[in-house]
Amino acid sequence: MNELEIFNETNEEICELETVKDVLVYAVKKEKLTNVVFNVIIVDNDYIHHLNKNYRHIDKETDVITFALEDEKEMVAPDGERVLGDIYISVDKARSQAKEYKHSLLRELSFLAIHGFYHLLGYDHMTKEEEKVMFSKQEEVLHECNIER
Repeated sequence: MNELEIFNETNEEICELETVKDVLVYAVKKEKLTNVVFNVIIVDNDYIHHLNKNYRHIDKETDVITFALEDEKEMVAPDGERVLGDIYISVDKARSQAKEYKHSLLRELSFLAIHGFYHLLGYDHMTKEEEKVMFSKQEEVLHECNIER
C-alpha cells in the first residue's frame, strides 16, 4: 500500500492541494510503484530559504527541495515499504512563478510536486539527456491529469 501525505505548514488554506495529491497518486500508479512512502511539505519562502542555505549552501529561497532517502542506499522498512523521502515546496515561490509563467497556482504546485517526485525516484536534469527524460515524464503526467499551462 502506498502512503502519501501532504502537510501544509503555512498559515493559509491552499485549496489546490487535494488535486496535487491526486496528480501524485496518478504518477505513483503510472510508474507502477507499490509500497512507497513519501511526503510533500508546503512551506513559505523563509522556511525553504533556511533549508536551501543549510543543506545546499545556497543563501536564497527556491521553489522545491527534495530529500531523497534512497540516494545513499535503498531504505526499506521492515514491512517492505520503500521510504522515498520528502518534497518541500514554497507556496510563495510557486505563487510568484505561476504569475510569471501566466498559469494557475494549481499548475505550478502540481509541476513542482511531480518534479520533486521524480527526483525522489532518482531522476535528474544535470545533462540534456537526463533533462529530456525527466521533463517528458513530468509533462506526460500533468497532461494526462489535465493540468495544462
